[in-house]
Amino acid sequence: MKVENSKMVSVNYTLTVDGKIADQSREGSPLQFVCGTGMLLPKFEGAIIGKEAGDKVSFTLDPKDGYGEIIPEAVVDLPKTIFVIDGKLAEDMLTVGNQIPMSDAQGNRMMGVVKEVGDDTVKMDFNHPMAGKTLHFDVEVVEVRDVTPEDLASQGGCHCHDCEGDCGGGCGDEHHDCGCH
Repeated sequence: MKVENSKMVSVNYTLTVDGKIADQSREGSPLQFVCGTGMLLPKFEGAIIGKEAGDKVSFTLDPKDGYGEIIPEAVVDLPKTIFVIDGKLAEDMLTVGNQIPMSDAQGNRMMGVVKEVGDDTVKMDFNHPMAGKTLHFDVEVVEVRDVTPEDLASQGGCHCHDCEGDCGGGCGDEHHDCGCH
């Protein structure tokens, strides 16, 4: 069976950035995903479309095809006062390189990295940690199979408009691409 949209795919992978391993699947625990649902970078999925179990592929993604370029406006100085918890500055959080979950004024959750701690401000970088990086992947397709209702449940359910997340009996929409048929 070949990798295509709406198939459950398992891959072993190694991600190398700047000549160093940045991420990899664990031995005996491949990355599993439903192809075509947007879980992975589109160019990553595109590089393995048509491959079968046992196939290996290596490819490189430029920043624009990975996590984007670095956005200078995403590096901001924030007042230290926002890091006060229960009347006390959370100094243990304010270590250069530390990732801190935060929310913007609209309530959107985001991860920021402490870049610099000043007397009154903290410079935070809200770019994706891999923004601006060239990504090199070595991938081995381990398994390709049809999607089961259990697979969909473990990945947050089906997102069809007819079945409200439970398509164990089928969605009734033959033109959708969620993989539950």
